[in-house]
Order: sequence, then C-alpha cells, then structure tokens
Amino acid sequence: MKKHRRATVADLLAEKGKRQLTMLRVTTLEEAEAAEKAGIDIVSVPPSLLGPVFREAAPTPFAIPGLEYGDHVSAEDYLRAAFVALKAGGDAVYCAASLQTIRRLRDEGIPVCGHLGLIPSKATWTGGFRAVGKTAASAAEIWRQTKALEEAGAFAAEIEVVPGDVAAAISSNTSMLMISMGAGSGCDAQYLFADDVLGANRDHYPRHAKVYRNFAAEHDRLQRERIAAFTEFAEDVRTGAYPEKRHLVGIDEAELEMFLDRLRSETSHS
Repeated sequence: MKKHRRATVADLLAEKGKRQLTMLRVTTLEEAEAAEKAGIDIVSVPPSLLGPVFREAAPTPFAIPGLEYGDHVSAEDYLRAAFVALKAGGDAVYCAASLQTIRRLRDEGIPVCGHLGLIPSKATWTGGFRAVGKTAASAAEIWRQTKALEEAGAFAAEIEVVPGDVAAAISSNTSMLMISMGAGSGCDAQYLFADDVLGANRDHYPRHAKVYRNFAAEHDRLQRERIAAFTEFAEDVRTGAYPEKRHLVGIDEAELEMFLDRLRSETSHS
C-alpha cells in the first residue's frame, strides 16, 4: 500500500509567515476526497468522519476534528475524546474549552487548536453573532486571550470575524498558527466551510464566505429527478411494464418442466 506523508504540527508552524495555508470544513467522505485532490492543506472534520475509510479518501490533509463545546464537560472527557480522535486519524483537535482543559491536553502532547474572536458557542458574551475587535478595548481583549491561549500550549487558533488589521497585528506577534475565518489575509491560513464554498447552504451566508458553485440548485434539480424516477417506477409496477423479461433470471425449459411436474405431484396430494 502506498504511504502518503501528512504534514506535522512542526511543518505547519514552519510555514508561518511564508505562505497562506488553505483550510476547509468537510463533513462527508466525498468532500474529504475532493479536498485531497484539490490540495487543501488542512481539514476540519466531525470526529465521527474519522477512521480508515476517511484516510483512504484523504490521506494527506492535516485533519483537525472538533471536540465540540458542550459535548464534553470535564478535562478528562476532552482528553479521552482527543485520544480517540487522534487514534482514528486526526492530527490535532479543536477545543474551545477552558485554558485549564487546553493545558491538560497539551500536557499529554495533544496538539490543540483554540478559538478567538467570535466564538459561536460563547457568542452571548460578545453580543451574539457579530464582529469582535472593532474597538481598541475589544481588540486588546482578543490579544490578551491570544497570549493566554499561547501560554496554555495551543499550537494554533481560529480567529473569527475580527478586523483584518487587528488579526494581522495579532498574528505577527504570536507563535501560534492563526487561522482566519473572516479575519483577513494577514493570518496564516484561510478557512471556509465546504457548504459555503459549494453553495449548498440554503440559509444566510456570512460576509466572509465566498460561493464558488451552486449545489443548492443542483440538489433541487436532483430531487425533482428523484421524484420523477420514483413516480415512473410506481406507474410501471401498476401497469405491468416492470419487470420485463430482461430483468429476470432464466431457467432451462427441461429443468422448469421437471420442477413443475414435481410441484404438481406434491400439491395434488395435499
């Protein structure tokens, strides 16, 4: 079996300040395979997607499964889930839990990607789903959190919906790999959701999303075709048009006659 080399944490950190890395949130094996073939550097994945089949589809992208906030409670919960994810093919874990939990993971040598700026699971503290860091005080708070996350041992952080100038200044003053989601090109990686890139999202598209295809329209077309095919099948069954002879398994005439003779003999005595 051909072996593929995946990037390590050290490899990614060595790219800091040299080039923009690419990152996508993928949730299916088809999307993971497409990311592989497109040369995407990093993929964010649900832990349930990981496993041998995932790595067959996407052997080379650096995979960061998300330990979703609220799915785990104690540091031990996060630690146990992280080991399972890494064993299944993950390369690091996303964690938006406390600094104490991040330290616990790092103490065990688990690479952690944290979160700064707009953190959806904690958005109530920053005014909901809105930009963060638009005032000097707010930007200073993000910088404080960045240093705290760095000191806790995170190797990377997603920085979401923060003014580009603020994110760039922070990125250039931290050793962490800064992953921009709507935070400009002054960071180390650009991160979008595959659903947004593919135009598969039927809801609101965030300002930072760029739609490259219209999968929603294609899904609608396929659903119409699906309904039409099912309707035609039902009609064929009702009219006898299906099944035809070509859909059936044949039997030699002599063998059929022998079977029918036996059947007639047995049923005539019942």
